Amino acid sequence: MSPARPHVVITRRLPAPVEEQVAREFDARLNADDHPFAAAELQDALRGADALLCTVTDRLTAETLAVEPLRARILANFGVGFNHIDVAAAKTRGLVVTNTPDVLTDDTADDAVMLMLMVARRAGEGERHVRAGRWTGWRPTHLLGTRVSGKTLGLIGFGRIAKAVARRAHHGFGMRVMFHDPYPPPAAVARELGAEQQGSVEEVIREADFVSLHCPATPETRHLINAERLALMKPTAFLINTARGDVVDEAALVAALRAGTIAGAALDVYEREPQITPELLTMENVVLLPHLGSATRETRAAMGFRALENLKAFFSGQPPRDRVV
Repeated sequence: MSPARPHVVITRRLPAPVEEQVAREFDARLNADDHPFAAAELQDALRGADALLCTVTDRLTAETLAVEPLRARILANFGVGFNHIDVAAAKTRGLVVTNTPDVLTDDTADDAVMLMLMVARRAGEGERHVRAGRWTGWRPTHLLGTRVSGKTLGLIGFGRIAKAVARRAHHGFGMRVMFHDPYPPPAAVARELGAEQQGSVEEVIREADFVSLHCPATPETRHLINAERLALMKPTAFLINTARGDVVDEAALVAALRAGTIAGAALDVYEREPQITPELLTMENVVLLPHLGSATRETRAAMGFRALENLKAFFSGQPPRDRVV
């Protein structure tokens, strides 16, 4: 008699090839209607399953993880960011936590560049204009935007995704690239990307025409972009956020946009996601996307297979490739 396969709860719908493979290799419970799990459902899963394949919508707090009895042994996160998991509490409870780095780098970098182009060239505003039937034809002064090529891009954080953005910006758009990261790469890496290291966040945002955020969400980075730092930006500059929503104080951002302190913002993530600060919805100089950074068929499938790779390693007694704690 073959040993029972580990029981894995998958908390959201995943691309079909991933769900098919997890069903072949594990005793899997899928989320057929794709609803976000409430805390009680997460606790039931922690009691009843050997593993959770979880996502950014699962709030795995210390309180949720305090469930008794705890059967689960691993949280295989679908995504590179894991600020929705209390990793200290997970470690205390003996839970292994993994993530899915590398595979989403290029698509998230593309998303940041797309947002930069959209907000600079007023693309969202223009599409709304056309769809509303208000466009009467070409004219020389209609919806004039801001040039991107040759401008200065400031990167806050210089990890994998930021480096990929720097490559696109410098080699593709001839941009001057500046960055700040408390753990900078070797000088040769920055030089190949045409990126200049700065000593502080403030030095970057004072100079940049576009400020793009690429730092993790930690207690130290919460509201990193606040009223004081927004006031340092050029009035012609734009803020782009594809990192995590709570890096930006959205109330301060609204105030800065209203006052003309900065020219615009392009956001893919939000402080109280999926809730959007209502004032942002009314502003024409703001581009709003529904957390699409890694949203391609290729990458979401790759993320799922990477999470499965971590689960398979764990249950075969091997160290998971992407262990966080």
